[in-house]
Amino acid sequence: MSQPLALGPDGQSRCAWVAQTGAFIPYHDEEWGWPVTDDRHLFEKLCLESFQSGLSWRTILAKRENFRSAFYNFDLAAVAQMTEADIARLLGDPGIIRHRGKIEAVINNAARAQEIVAERGTLAAYVWSWEPKPEELGAPQSQTTSASAIAMSKDLKKRGWKFVGPTTVFAFMQSMGLLNDHAEGCCLRAPVEAARRALIRP
Repeated sequence: MSQPLALGPDGQSRCAWVAQTGAFIPYHDEEWGWPVTDDRHLFEKLCLESFQSGLSWRTILAKRENFRSAFYNFDLAAVAQMTEADIARLLGDPGIIRHRGKIEAVINNAARAQEIVAERGTLAAYVWSWEPKPEELGAPQSQTTSASAIAMSKDLKKRGWKFVGPTTVFAFMQSMGLLNDHAEGCCLRAPVEAARRALIRP
């Protein structure tokens, strides 16, 4: 079955969701689906996906630089040491999503991420241990979670993480390249697949 595509200003076909806003094209081309093994980037994206829950990714992307400023560029040690005074400050910051539970979750999750680093060496080693198996996946963009995302979500919650439901974890996996969910016919599907094949798993 053919999948919907969007024709970009350069004449290239891309995943249909980029048509929502021009800001999605560079995000789609340069970030979404490319495999990531950098701990800071992985932690940032998991936090932003938790903020996105119930909102549009367009809203989060527009505020991403503000989030980076608010949370010390998602440095695990710095975020884990944030205090109630920091929470109060961020609740007054119109540049981010002012949701106490989600702000507190980022701080809590930074400490939990440090525990994973102490145990596994890197956050990346933990994250990539949940890479979905091909048999879990249907056609690109045909599902909102998978067996591995459900299992990772369950394990994170057991470790004390917050706002990491299966749909949030699957969206994180899509964006961080743990699977290639670019549509068939998208100009990025083949390059992303090549990058995933070449990747040395952490």
